[in-house]
Amino acid sequence: MKKIHLNAFTQCCINHHSEGQWKHPLDGSARGYRDIDYWVDLARLLEQGGFTCLFLADVHGTYSVYRGSRETAVRHAVQFPSNEPTVIIPAMAHATRTLGFAATYSTTYFPPYQTAKLFSTLDHLARGRVGWNIVTSYLADANANFGIREELGHDERYDRADEYMDVVYKLWEHSWEEDAVVRDVGHDVYSDPGRVHTIDHVGRWYEVPGPHMCEPSPQRTPFLFQAGQSGRGTDFAAKHAEAIFCVHANLEVCARGVAKLRAAIAKAGRAPDEVKVCQGISVVVAPTDAEARLKLETCRSYASPEGSLALFSGWAGIDLSTVEPDRPLDTLDSNAIQGVLSYFKDVDPDRRWTVREMGEWISVASIMPKIVGSPATVADELERWIDETGIDGINLVPITQPGGFRDFAELVVPELRRRGRLHALTPGATLREQFFGPGRARLPRHHAAFSALPPWKTAPR
Repeated sequence: MKKIHLNAFTQCCINHHSEGQWKHPLDGSARGYRDIDYWVDLARLLEQGGFTCLFLADVHGTYSVYRGSRETAVRHAVQFPSNEPTVIIPAMAHATRTLGFAATYSTTYFPPYQTAKLFSTLDHLARGRVGWNIVTSYLADANANFGIREELGHDERYDRADEYMDVVYKLWEHSWEEDAVVRDVGHDVYSDPGRVHTIDHVGRWYEVPGPHMCEPSPQRTPFLFQAGQSGRGTDFAAKHAEAIFCVHANLEVCARGVAKLRAAIAKAGRAPDEVKVCQGISVVVAPTDAEARLKLETCRSYASPEGSLALFSGWAGIDLSTVEPDRPLDTLDSNAIQGVLSYFKDVDPDRRWTVREMGEWISVASIMPKIVGSPATVADELERWIDETGIDGINLVPITQPGGFRDFAELVVPELRRRGRLHALTPGATLREQFFGPGRARLPRHHAAFSALPPWKTAPR
């Protein structure tokens, strides 16, 4: 029986994927997102609920495609305002023993030398329970804020990210030898300088001499997440990722997507089962199915469909305000609109979608599939996703926060445990070990991080 990894998916903002829920009397995100006690309490709740990891998304800039302005996004708190996720991890790690923490950090905006130092520091402070969600970023005003004048194309961003990964791998894995820290009191030597090496990277995008600033952390390289689903993004994930976050509209589409991912992983020379795949899912649960449906309708009454369209327009690069709200999307000639429509046909192929209907549907947990019902109903459906698609776990996307996580932990988790479906987490284990088992704290030697060894590893000592 396949076990389920539970990841909690959110962002240091107000209602990450459910615009308008800040008005809901049971939602605490509007005040809580800027309060450290809120995050520590959430981490403790998730750990008690058997979650493997708290996955923190992030974005730089605003969603300004809709109506050609950021005003709608600002008005409806569309991932704005938003705080930096990495700085809250040490406090949450201090309050927990098994829960892992993954933070989104962009290869577009932050130099690899800084990224390596940051994640080594976090991995030290969290005792090996840290992951990095690798993203390439795309918002135009974010590029401007970071002084990036020339925007790279989609595939070229991934080309640069490949070299970026080469740099951080060299810093994490190849700069400090395993026995470089000697702590020799008698000879007054903390680190042996002959075992701490520069990396002398010179490439198309980066020149980084090194050495790495940090001594090796418990994992050396943080656990690696990636979420690219384009052709180039899939190739990048197949080469680098240890866990892939995907979003598919239904089980059939998800099964095809997972098969495609596994094939890409095998093509990259890796065993298909050495990469975990986690599907984004939103759950509304209550003691009975009827109560759960009522809870969902209550949430819909607080939703901001226009804010959700602003979010979706930013993702798709299409200003949906230019389309008549009640016009069927299948009557439009735009290739971009048809690309959007293809996803919603998977949601409900018998429905003739309009922009208005899209806005209403995505106003609660955006494009995530929604499971609504009693604990038994939810557990049944989660088992179907695991057993019929080949995924390894879910990224749970709440509608209200922290209430959505609490409801799941208190109602669904006991049912999953009763069925023997949850992984048993080990205190003191690294995040990589929680996903792959004891003794696997480090990247395997056939990973891309070791495709090119430094001179000191190949020359005789």
